[in-house]
Amino acid sequence: MDLSRNTEEAIAYMIEAIKTKLRVASGAAIRPEFFDESKFEDLQDIYDLVAGKERFSVSEIDAIVSELGKLRKPQA
Repeated sequence: MDLSRNTEEAIAYMIEAIKTKLRVASGAAIRPEFFDESKFEDLQDIYDLVAGKERFSVSEIDAIVSELGKLRKPQA
């Protein structure tokens, strides 16, 4: 998977990997189609952070999920 290119597939892959690694219970709220493609680099940064760590504290998970929320497309 080429994660250096801003594609729907790359976004979907990163979101799913983040959800899996963090074991997010409410994964339905974090879906690839909810993310703004213009924030791709920010999503990559979060993905790299999550992929590089083995364990996360509850506060770290909360902070990561909060940052993901900031990357979502505006609700109409």
